[in-house]
Amino acid sequence: MSRCLVLIGLLLFSGSLLASSFAGTSAGASSAGSSDSSGSSSGDDDKVVAQAREDAAVFVATDGRVRSARLEAALRQLRETSAQSGEASDLQLAHAILSR
Repeated sequence: MSRCLVLIGLLLFSGSLLASSFAGTSAGASSAGSSDSSGSSSGDDDKVVAQAREDAAVFVATDGRVRSARLEAALRQLRETSAQSGEASDLQLAHAILSR
């Protein structure tokens, strides 16, 4: 009898885990779809900068000797969207990308 109760308890517990897992994945999918379809330029700007994060790390690690097209695009984007970024060096902006 106690084995039966333990088995029922485990089944109920695992069922609730599956339900919460499904809710989390479906909520993430719908929110991701809505941000992609919004067409906002700030989202695109953030995406450009986020995609250059690894390249910014390489740029900082090599003291600015290794550059990439993604990093250049992110640096350009930061300079166009922020007045403070216009005065910063490429190395300072790369550090800013890494701190995001």
